[in-house]
Amino acid sequence: MKKIRKYNINNLDELHAMVCSLKLESDLQAEALVNDGKTYLKQFTVGNLIKKYATPSSFLKVDDKLNISSSIMSLVLPLIMNNTVFRGSGFITKALVGLASGKVGKTLDAEHLSAIFNSVKSWFGPKKKKDKPVGYVDYGIPPDSETY
Repeated sequence: MKKIRKYNINNLDELHAMVCSLKLESDLQAEALVNDGKTYLKQFTVGNLIKKYATPSSFLKVDDKLNISSSIMSLVLPLIMNNTVFRGSGFITKALVGLASGKVGKTLDAEHLSAIFNSVKSWFGPKKKKDKPVGYVDYGIPPDSETY
């Protein structure tokens, strides 16, 4: 049910003042809605989800010798490198890339992965947007009205 407001307006100046105040109130409410929507959607971005769930404890790092995330990276990284970057290369090149990327994969753990992700994310940071002036449509009393 819509709330009906009753205003005590006696002349044209009070009417124009009330229209301006209602426009200002509308702008403030619109800005608050946009800001609330942005903060709500920001919690579901990829970066925020990775910060929330890509912690060292979530990668089951029991101790320094048993690090599951680095074991997975030492297996997956050579496959990714050989299937994407070095697709058309020979057997020797693929073997050397597999050995090197396997060693690099063992040194990567959750802290290194999150640091790499944050540095790449900072390269593609938020871009400045130009604010457009809001154009008002005045549905009030037309200037050629008898009350003007």
